Amino acid sequence: MSAERKKLLSVAALSLMALFLWWAQGHLDGYKIQILNLVAINIILALSLNLIYGFTGLFSLGHAGFMAVGAYVSSLLILPAAQKETIFLLEPLVWPLSVLQAPFFVAVLAGGVAAALFGLLISLPVLRLGGDYLGIATLGFAEIVRVVANNLPGITNGALGLKGIPHYANIWWNYGWCLFTLYFIVRIVNSNFGNVLKAIRDDETAARAMGIDVLRCKVISFALGAFFAGVGGALLASLLTTIDPKMFLFLLTFNVLMIVVAGGLGSISGTVIAGVVITVLLEWLRFVENPIDFGPIHIPGIPGMRMVIFSLALLFIILFRREGIMGMREITWDGLACACRRGGKDRG
Repeated sequence: MSAERKKLLSVAALSLMALFLWWAQGHLDGYKIQILNLVAINIILALSLNLIYGFTGLFSLGHAGFMAVGAYVSSLLILPAAQKETIFLLEPLVWPLSVLQAPFFVAVLAGGVAAALFGLLISLPVLRLGGDYLGIATLGFAEIVRVVANNLPGITNGALGLKGIPHYANIWWNYGWCLFTLYFIVRIVNSNFGNVLKAIRDDETAARAMGIDVLRCKVISFALGAFFAGVGGALLASLLTTIDPKMFLFLLTFNVLMIVVAGGLGSISGTVIAGVVITVLLEWLRFVENPIDFGPIHIPGIPGMRMVIFSLALLFIILFRREGIMGMREITWDGLACACRRGGKDRG
């Protein structure tokens, strides 16, 4: 298929998506709109983790920490000064954060940059580790961020968190950032640098023997993943309008990791598909946490049961389909055209 036809098809697909979002905003209720927003944010987070884990082979469990950094930085920049004075009860907010205010786009960008800087800071020591040790080190980083946020009332408002964050993260902002993240990571993965990352993932020793600066490439990949995790955290904070340290537990990282593993490590298409399916199912399965009556049989609600179900589902995926939905395959216009031609021949 020619490049021009691919561009036309891409423009048509984006137009259909924009039309759907416009329709959804006018016809769906607030709950369904919220789920659509969560789909976009979860795809951003999953794509960023897939860049680190799926394409570079770095087993990172620190995404909740990067999300927390992005969420707090962005929220402090968009909160009005009067609101800051109201919510900081334990200690007044330190200067210059008490007077700083920025547009939403700048605040989200600042949250991503702050998360990327934290990623650079921890990547130099921890990326010398590998495998499970790297996972434990990054998990420790995320826990450190949460504990520090809980004990810095002059910056994060401590355990009280931030309330009344302006609700700027509407469906257009979230899907705009989602499309930008998708485009950026596709370009990275399909570039020469992306081939280098895959070489490091497949055989780090061979990549080093070929003259690749392995540590430098790992650091760049880790920082880029941290940047988009910070962006996702910033959007989530504005969407929910309230954050506190208890939000950024390991469960948050687990949800993102579940999307990446279910979609397929090293598959952007799989990540997008799994992001949609798992986000919708996580909301739909809330009914299993409520009391259920089957005639005379009463089953009491069990809080957290939906996460038990998803944990079991992840276990089955790892045991019986380790490659996930897509494996390392991608959905492309050429692939869809070939499938259509085969389908036409079969019908003929």
